[in-house]
Amino acid sequence: MKLDDSRRSDNVEDDRGSGGIGRRGAGIGLGTIAVVIIGYFLGVNPQTLLSLLNGDQQGVDAGAPAPAPVTGASTDPQVDFVRAVLGETEDIWGAYFKDRGKTYVPPKLVLFSGQVSSACGLASAASGPFYCPGDQRVYIDLGFFRQLAGEFGAPGDFARAYVIAHEVGHHVQNLLGISDSAERQEERANRVAANHVSIEVELQADCYAGVWANLANASHKILEPGDLESGLQAASSVGDDTLQKRMQGTVVPDSFTHGTSAQRVRWFRSGFGSGSLDSCDTFSAGTSL
Repeated sequence: MKLDDSRRSDNVEDDRGSGGIGRRGAGIGLGTIAVVIIGYFLGVNPQTLLSLLNGDQQGVDAGAPAPAPVTGASTDPQVDFVRAVLGETEDIWGAYFKDRGKTYVPPKLVLFSGQVSSACGLASAASGPFYCPGDQRVYIDLGFFRQLAGEFGAPGDFARAYVIAHEVGHHVQNLLGISDSAERQEERANRVAANHVSIEVELQADCYAGVWANLANASHKILEPGDLESGLQAASSVGDDTLQKRMQGTVVPDSFTHGTSAQRVRWFRSGFGSGSLDSCDTFSAGTSL
């Protein structure tokens, strides 16, 4: 990716090394992680489980120090990369919203290591990157990028950018009121139907990531040969069917919450090919997802 000329975002906060210390609630132990993993295969959203497990310990203590914002030149290339990609999402979505008479309020992106406390509860690096609508923050442990390249077989800059863009896609859904609507649907549905709604939400975030990539490349020429393939490999590597085969050897479709590898690739391609949110209506796709 060509990011040398990209604006670096100042909305990145560094909470690495704190281990959640000074934040509300006790740490996540192996028992909690086990419950989250079991819940995943039962089709329960890991963040929902974390919230339930934390009970009244949700959220960041008002008296706890906030993570330090990352500004100026960074000597850490990973942090610099994150700031550049986040800056690109801010510029592209800001212009997209403005053209439609809306205001884009960018999310904060929190870098953490080990575990972190959010308005959605305590989370561990084992649960992967996530977006919390309660505090409008994206949370990423940079170790996930190494895992993405090594264990998932998805190396490259654009694979990492896809992860960030997907989580920012959830923020866009939140701003548009889609997240609240989907949550209400899930609350009224049985487990299998609720999982289907979750899949619709996740695939739409993949599509939004594709829209962003299209518009960012059209505006700033950020993509190089091989970048698109890197992003598609990342989308494929985190499909429910691929992850379940790797972790348990079998596939349980009724427990899917994010979509298959083929679905994730298809919807990312849809957004990238059109450059428009109009191509991302996963909720009307029904069984043809």
